[in-house]
Amino acid sequence: MTRKKRRLMVLLLAGLGLGTATALTLTAFQDNIVFFFSPSDVLANPPASDRAIRLGGLVEAGSVERRTGSDGRPAATFRVTDGANAIPVTYSGVLPDLFREGQGVVTLGRLLPDGSFRATEVLARHDETYMPPEVADALRRAGHWNPAEGPPPPAETWNTAPRQREGRSGG
Repeated sequence: MTRKKRRLMVLLLAGLGLGTATALTLTAFQDNIVFFFSPSDVLANPPASDRAIRLGGLVEAGSVERRTGSDGRPAATFRVTDGANAIPVTYSGVLPDLFREGQGVVTLGRLLPDGSFRATEVLARHDETYMPPEVADALRRAGHWNPAEGPPPPAETWNTAPRQREGRSGG
């Protein structure tokens, strides 16, 4: 084997090794990547029910119902809205202290076949001025807030999500 062919073989093997390592890394990351969706995004393009996502928006005024689950743990149902659409959310566990109606929230979980969302984690904003960047972007896209005009208005002033658009239509 000539020196040129050996060099070419080494380069090909190195390229194959690098390609394999890159493919394995990307595959591992894909399983752990969690994408952010607003309620309008979910209704327009529903993610697979086996895929974990982050659903964010504002907690719809008048939608929070707290109860005790069959296992004795606290549970809650509420609706997350971006002003244009709302998604019903169920959560079993203790809600954060800062969780309130009209406040920004990001939930981690899965979309169920009936169009509702089962959250495994609920994150609420941490002070009076903070809003998760994804929630702020969803509000801007829905036309409910222009950052040049100041802070976002309270949710109760624009919360007009139609009730019949709660989940995906069965057609």
